[in-house]
Amino acid sequence: MGSRISLRDDFDGGTLRRLAKQSSDANRMRRSLALASIYDGGKRLEAARIGGVTLQIVRDWVLRFNSEGSEGLVDRKPPGAVPKLTPEHRTALARIVEDGPIPAVHGVVRWRIKDLVVWLHEEFGLSVAESTVRGTLKDMGFVKLTARPRHHGQNEDALEAFKKRFPAELKALKARLGLRTPVEIWWQDEARVGQKTKITRQWAHKGTRHVAPKDRRTKSVWIFGAICPAAGLVVLRCNTAMMQLHLDEISAHVAPGAHAVLIMDRAEWHMTGKLQVPDNITILHLPPKAPELNPVENV
Repeated sequence: MGSRISLRDDFDGGTLRRLAKQSSDANRMRRSLALASIYDGGKRLEAARIGGVTLQIVRDWVLRFNSEGSEGLVDRKPPGAVPKLTPEHRTALARIVEDGPIPAVHGVVRWRIKDLVVWLHEEFGLSVAESTVRGTLKDMGFVKLTARPRHHGQNEDALEAFKKRFPAELKALKARLGLRTPVEIWWQDEARVGQKTKITRQWAHKGTRHVAPKDRRTKSVWIFGAICPAAGLVVLRCNTAMMQLHLDEISAHVAPGAHAVLIMDRAEWHMTGKLQVPDNITILHLPPKAPELNPVENV
């Protein structure tokens, strides 16, 4: 054990007993009481009995107490193993996940955990488990989501042009209507919902092929929705007549005295000249094949 180490002189037994009484940490309390007995002239063996430990551990408590004061008697979380992925590795991993793989370079079209393990080894010479990579991604805020399909014929330049042109078109509309006319921004779309029966798995003898009835008819309805704040219809058809009903419904929800800019895609029933657009609505069409620009789809 070595030579006896004296306790620091800016504490005393009474002070440590008061700290023990105020603490809700049982381990801190017994350490404080053990050291208080030493301050009061007790032997180290008695302090070890009070703390329920060996003399060597009492010595460790004294060293920590002399170095850090009463905070040295608080339990500490073990440091654990040194992480294999440094902050630089984590930054590079986040960047490669966000950018996505280059098929010609990485040989995959989407990242899997095992692909990222291989990439870390090739890039940094690191050998890490799949669970380590998965946990690191979750710690950095990544989750596994289903990617949204993008139409192969989408024109990205047209999407950017629409975004840049939108403020100018809105400003021109306000100038035409007059500065005192409030303008509301509306987004419109339709969604088809329905149900078609399917055959589920059933228990049967191995090698047999049982049969079950299946209704191949589809029952569905169309939801016409618009937000700002909301105006919707549930109908059995999706055509010009139903679109006219929705325009009338939206018009009725526009604030009195205001004018609505209704943004929607280029579906046939949106573009037809047969629509009678209400006076308090101006229609603005999105670029072709660009559903990402329409937030009502999320609703």
